[in-house]
Amino acid sequence: METAGVVDELVSRDAREFGTYARTGGWAFALKVARSVRPGGQSAGETPKISAKDFAELAGCSAERVMRYYKAWDKAADDGLVPHFEVLVPGQDIELPDSDAWLSYYTARSSAASERGTAIAAAAEAEGIRPTKALEVAENPTALRAAILADPSTAQAARAALLDRLREDPALQTELARDIVRTEDLKKAVATETQAAGRIGYVRQIVENGQVKTPAGQTIDAPAALRAEAERHLSLLDELDDDEEAGQWVTDAYDTVKGLVAETVEADPELRVQERRTKFYSSLQKATKVFEELTFEDADDMDDIYEDDMLQRLEELQAALSTCITNLRKAAPQS
Repeated sequence: METAGVVDELVSRDAREFGTYARTGGWAFALKVARSVRPGGQSAGETPKISAKDFAELAGCSAERVMRYYKAWDKAADDGLVPHFEVLVPGQDIELPDSDAWLSYYTARSSAASERGTAIAAAAEAEGIRPTKALEVAENPTALRAAILADPSTAQAARAALLDRLREDPALQTELARDIVRTEDLKKAVATETQAAGRIGYVRQIVENGQVKTPAGQTIDAPAALRAEAERHLSLLDELDDDEEAGQWVTDAYDTVKGLVAETVEADPELRVQERRTKFYSSLQKATKVFEELTFEDADDMDDIYEDDMLQRLEELQAALSTCITNLRKAAPQS
């Protein structure tokens, strides 16, 4: 190991300056600006300090960059953390604040002064993080993309943030919906989740409202045993962690409840008859709507669309309708 006596002075100076920066961060550079750049209101004849533009030219950087350090020092001086510009002279050294305080005052990017930057900074403060960190991420979307692709925890954080944003951004909702329907795998996943949510809703409705829909669409009061079984399955679903696969649990709950509903209908003669009546009416209304649309839309161009098979199918349908009408007339109460 080298001894202090034989270390080159230039190396020693670098080490000392490195140590200063390690302790103070940007304050070390801000001090150079604060003691060398002329504050507003002072003329060139009043002080040996120079303008930010001249300082930047000597430093080989932009005046904008110099002014960011200048403004950071000015804010800290207003808070009593450092001396004001006017009391500092070129070359003067002072005790500098800790490096952790620097990021509270320094805005590393000009975008922070924009409306977008202000919004990002405010959101960062609300989340309890330094605005400079959020601004850095916002200005480097490629790095953000890389982190999301490589790290599951970053992807989860991005997903949660995106969901929060979607609630207040209708345009983004539309764009994301379009992306989903254009991506086959995502479209299938959404359809699967939608079906699962509908099935969970079916079970939850029984527990919360005490009512259930039959296969034919009747709404009936759920028997106590059915409601208890629905509540048991729902509690199992609610206990699952967010990252647990709920597919089989949802299927079991839905199939069990649907089976019990069917048993309830079959066990009650009056309810069973009403179920058959409701199902008949439902099928009749659907068939009527379809046939009306078929005839109204195609009546004017039958010559163009005619096929022998069409006529045969309609004749078979006519025979079935005649049989159904005859049977209903026989069942009608005699006057």
